[in-house]
Amino acid sequence: MNRFAPTSRTCSQCGRLDGPKPLSVRSWTCPCGVTHDRDTNAAKNVLAQGRWDNSNACGAQVRPAPVPAPRREAGIHPGAARCSAHSAEGIPVL
Repeated sequence: MNRFAPTSRTCSQCGRLDGPKPLSVRSWTCPCGVTHDRDTNAAKNVLAQGRWDNSNACGAQVRPAPVPAPRREAGIHPGAARCSAHSAEGIPVL
């Protein structure tokens, strides 16, 4: 959504763009007959735009699909089962 979209001046009922208004005008009536609170009307328009603009929710996967490990990484490696009781850099191995 355009961050400078005139959401408080656009009728959330019919979509008509009304003229500029000073911030002191807190409510206005559209020619279609609906009276709007400026902030509530803007919130309705932002919500409608967010529901309409689903460009990041088109069914694409957010995470890539799981990929099997290459054969050299899968399975048990010889010598991998050997545990050492020695410490690594002064930290005891549990």
